[in-house]
Amino acid sequence: MAVPKKRKSASRRDMRRAHWKLESPTIVSCPHCHGPVLPHRVCPQCGYYDGKEVVKVKEA
Repeated sequence: MAVPKKRKSASRRDMRRAHWKLESPTIVSCPHCHGPVLPHRVCPQCGYYDGKEVVKVKEA
């Protein structure tokens, strides 16, 4: 069984984990109602996707 001979320093450990950061989601504006929406998804405000109404949205 492989066992490390020397202990890894905290600096080396943290350098390895340097790319573990969270990214904020990409948000675009809906071309129909100009509300915020995730790309390639139906707009939750108006129910449109790709210029067509896909989901009927209840009026508040």
